[in-house]
Amino acid sequence: MKRNKAENIGQLIRQYLRQEGLETPLNEYRMVAAWREVMGEAIAKYTGDLFVKNQVLYVHLKSPALKANLMMARATLVQRLNDHVGAQVIQNIIFQ
Repeated sequence: MKRNKAENIGQLIRQYLRQEGLETPLNEYRMVAAWREVMGEAIAKYTGDLFVKNQVLYVHLKSPALKANLMMARATLVQRLNDHVGAQVIQNIIFQ
């Protein structure tokens, strides 16, 4: 049997997710999961709740000193997290 119009399965899945409105929630979930991987265990242990709303990652931190340090590196962190997820999921991070 001859194949016509062979397509990449990954691309087909992404199209389906986009059509069903599931791509954004999936990427937001992946972003929250990526925090521990990107930041490491040392920082993750001082992290509380994480969630994404309107392209902003909200991070509850238990250490004021860590909060000050991360605020200075906010733009770099946004880029690293988006790169890790493979999509432009967030534009800003709010540390609480």
